[in-house]
Amino acid sequence: MPDATAERQDIDETIAGRTLPSVFAELVAKHPDARTIRWRDADGTFRDQTLTEYRGTVRDAALGLVSLGFAPGEFGLVMASNRPEHGAADLGIIHARGASVTLYNTLAPDQVAWIAEHCGATVAIVESEEQLAKFRKVRHQLPNLRTIVTLDADPAGDEGVIRWTELLARGAAAAAADPGAFERSWRELKADDLLSLIYTSGTTGTPKGVMYSHRNVLWTAESIRRHWGDDMLGNSRLISYLPLAHVSERFTSHWGPLWQSLHVDTPGSITFCPDLTQLLPYLQETRPTVFVGVPRVWEKFQTAIRAGIAAQPEEIRTAVTGALDAGRRAAELRHAGQDIPAELAAAVEAAAPVYAGVRAKLGLDEVKLAVTTTAPTPLDLELFWAGLGLPLHEVWGMSELTGPATAVPPHDLRLGTVGPLLPGVEATIGADGELLIRGGNVMQGYYRDDERTAEALDADGWLHTGDIAVEDDGWYRIVDRKKELIITSSGKNIAPAQVESLLKLHPLVGQAITIGDQRSHLTALIVLDPDISRAWAAQRGIAGATMEELAQHPDVVAAIAAGVSEANTHLARIEQVKRFSILPREWTPESGELTPTQKLKRRVVLDRYATEIASLYAEPAGGYEVAPR
Repeated sequence: MPDATAERQDIDETIAGRTLPSVFAELVAKHPDARTIRWRDADGTFRDQTLTEYRGTVRDAALGLVSLGFAPGEFGLVMASNRPEHGAADLGIIHARGASVTLYNTLAPDQVAWIAEHCGATVAIVESEEQLAKFRKVRHQLPNLRTIVTLDADPAGDEGVIRWTELLARGAAAAAADPGAFERSWRELKADDLLSLIYTSGTTGTPKGVMYSHRNVLWTAESIRRHWGDDMLGNSRLISYLPLAHVSERFTSHWGPLWQSLHVDTPGSITFCPDLTQLLPYLQETRPTVFVGVPRVWEKFQTAIRAGIAAQPEEIRTAVTGALDAGRRAAELRHAGQDIPAELAAAVEAAAPVYAGVRAKLGLDEVKLAVTTTAPTPLDLELFWAGLGLPLHEVWGMSELTGPATAVPPHDLRLGTVGPLLPGVEATIGADGELLIRGGNVMQGYYRDDERTAEALDADGWLHTGDIAVEDDGWYRIVDRKKELIITSSGKNIAPAQVESLLKLHPLVGQAITIGDQRSHLTALIVLDPDISRAWAAQRGIAGATMEELAQHPDVVAAIAAGVSEANTHLARIEQVKRFSILPREWTPESGELTPTQKLKRRVVLDRYATEIASLYAEPAGGYEVAPR
C-alpha cells in the first residue's frame, strides 16, 4: 500500500497550479466535439451538446453576470433541478471569479433567506415560478441580492429580475465586444481561491457553509480517479438525478467528470434527469455504465423488483424467486469466506439470464460500477444486489471531505465495509472510536463560523468526522454517528443505525427510528413502505385500505411485531426493541423527516412525534409490545 504522505504529495504535484476553469479549458481543447451533455426536451426528445457548445454557454453566463455588476469574491445562488443550465450557471459563477452556492429545491422561504443572507449572495439563478415566489417572499430581507435570473419563470416586470436568455445575450454581446474578456477573468483564479459553499442539509442544528477551494475539488477528483481507475471512468454514461445541492451529486456528475474526462481517450456522457420520479425511464433510455445511488434508491429498486415478481403467474414467480434465493445464498457464503457448493454454483450459473433480465428491466444491465453512498447501507441490501450480479461499492465521506474519503474498490468487494482510504488520505481512530481524517480533500472550514470550524478541525489538520468507526487490515466500517449514539439510563451505548437496519429488513417497513436515550429500554417508530404494504394487503383481501387503516390493521400489526421480534434475535438484550408504534404516513424530504438525500432527520422526527414517543413509555404504555425472544 503506497505511503499516504507520499501519495498526497504526488497528487499535490499533479494538480499544482490548476483551477476548475483551467481544467475545463484543457478538456474542451482535447475533446472539443465530444457530445457529453444530454437532456430531454419538453417534447420528450433526447438532445445533446458538445463540450465546446457547453463552454460557450458558460462563457456567456459568466460575462453576463459581470455585465450586471457581479464582482470577484461574490456569491451566486443556484436553485434548479438537474439540467444543463444548472451546471452552466454554477460554472458561470465560478468563471466570473465568484463562489457558487446551490440550494435544495425543497427549502422553505425562510431557509432560503437564511442561506442567502449568511453568504451575502448578490445574484440568484432560479428555475420555476415556485422558486421565484420563495425569493419574492423574502427579498426584502436580502439587501445584497441585486439580481434574480429565471430559467423558466416569468419575471413579470419585477425590478432586478431577468430571464436566463437575457443573461446569455448580455454575455454574448460582451464577448463580441471584448473577445479576451472571458479568458482574462478566469485566468486570475488561484488554486486556493474559494470555489463553492455547500450548506449542510441540517439533520441537526443550523446549516453550515462548507468551504471548498479549487484545490480541494481537483485533489479529491484525482484521488478518486486513482482509486477507481480510468478503465471505469472512460467512455462512461452517468445520470445526474440526485440534488446538486449535495456534494455527492455535485462531485459525481458535475465537477469530477471535468477532471476525470481529461485523462481518457473517450470522455463519458452525463444525462440530466430533472425529476426523481422519472428516473426509471431515464435509466432504460441511457443504460448507464456508472450509477450512484443513495441506499433509499437501492431499496426502492429492490421493492420494485419484489413487487414485479409478486405480480407474475405462480410458475414464473416461483422460478424467479428461486433464482434470487440462490444468488443471495451464494453472496452470503462469499461474504462469510466460505466455499460455494457445486450444486449452488451451478444453480447460480443457470440463473444468470434471470439476473440479467431483472437488471435490464431497470436499465441497469450495462452498469460496470454501482455505488451506494451518503448513508449507511444495510448488509441485507448489499447481499440482495450482490446476489443479483450487481454488487454495490460503498463510498463513505461527508460534505467536509469534498465528498469521498473511503471506497470499496472495483475488484475487491467486501460487503459491510466502506472500503479502504482513498489515495493520499490519512485516518486515525480516537480513543472514543471517532474517525479522524486528514488529506487534501479536507474542507477549508465553515464560512463565517470560526467556532464550529475549530471544533471540527484540530491544529494538526485532522477533521473530526463525528462517525464511530472500526478498522480491520486497512478496511473501515462505520458503526454510527457519535452524536446519535443512544445512551440508556444504565449508561449503555447503543448504535441506533444497526437496530434500524435490522428493523427495515422486514419488507413492510419503509423507515424506522429507535428511541431510548436516557431511557431504560428501546422503542421504535415504524413507517410502512406504501408500495409493498398495499400489495401485501391486497394479497390478503385488504384491498383499498388507506395507509392510516393499514397502520392499525391487526394483520399488519402482527406482521410488524413478528419482524421486530426477529430483529431482536440478532441483538443484545439491551439493544432489543420492547415496544413500537406504526405511523400512518410516509416520511419524505417534502414532509421534512428526511433530508433531500433520504437521510433521517432524527431531531425533526423526535420533536414531531414527541407525543407518540411519550406514549410508548407511559403507564399504561401505548403502541404495541414485542414478545420476548
